[in-house]
Amino acid sequence: MVLRLGSLGKVCNVVIPERPLDVLAIAPHPDDAEIGVAGTLLACQAQGLRVGILDLTDGEPTPFGSPELRARETAAATQVLGLDWRGNLGLPNRSLEHTLEARRALAGALRRLRPRMLLAPYWEDSHPDHVAASSLCDAARFWAKLTRTDMPGTPHFPAKIFYYWSIHLRIHPAPACVVDISGWIDRKMESIRCYESQFLLGRSPDFPTPLDDIYDRARYWGWAIGRKFGEPLASREPLRATGLKDWLDG
Repeated sequence: MVLRLGSLGKVCNVVIPERPLDVLAIAPHPDDAEIGVAGTLLACQAQGLRVGILDLTDGEPTPFGSPELRARETAAATQVLGLDWRGNLGLPNRSLEHTLEARRALAGALRRLRPRMLLAPYWEDSHPDHVAASSLCDAARFWAKLTRTDMPGTPHFPAKIFYYWSIHLRIHPAPACVVDISGWIDRKMESIRCYESQFLLGRSPDFPTPLDDIYDRARYWGWAIGRKFGEPLASREPLRATGLKDWLDG
């Protein structure tokens, strides 16, 4: 099945899975979801949840990449993570904007994919694509539930949305929770290394490299919760707990 982006004039090879996803990470570019929530997605899979990634753009051009190379890197990272599904919405890299056309395209994808939970980019960053993607996710989540519309699929509203860190600004926002990814840090880092054009080619091997930074941040967030490695998530709404025992059992 192919999703069309209407007046944007593009055709995107977004093949709809046979069964709905439980968790869908939405990424401005291929590699953002790996940086922010690869461990979380692996942890969800270990709990029996169906997980996927929807990249909004192909991430190109970049100094050492190309659309063909980035596609191969994305396929390799997808295989490392063992995702249940991955697609690309085909929006323009470097000029990603929260337009009505883009909102409609993403909302239509959500109506087809029907995820129960979204993982979206954190809303504050120096990269305009990341800021636009975060706003776009919020609006498309709302639009996906609309009735009396010619958007594809049937109304659907993902019950929860969290925001992950793939942030260029040197800021330290307080998360709503931190996911323990201690058992999946090696696969997370392996998936990121698949993006050789982004993290290895043309880079100085001197410490710290971008890979060192990603690893060390995961170690910091693990320390913050008394575990080896972690990934932070933000939420605009309070989180539910069945009682204080939820935190004693951890």
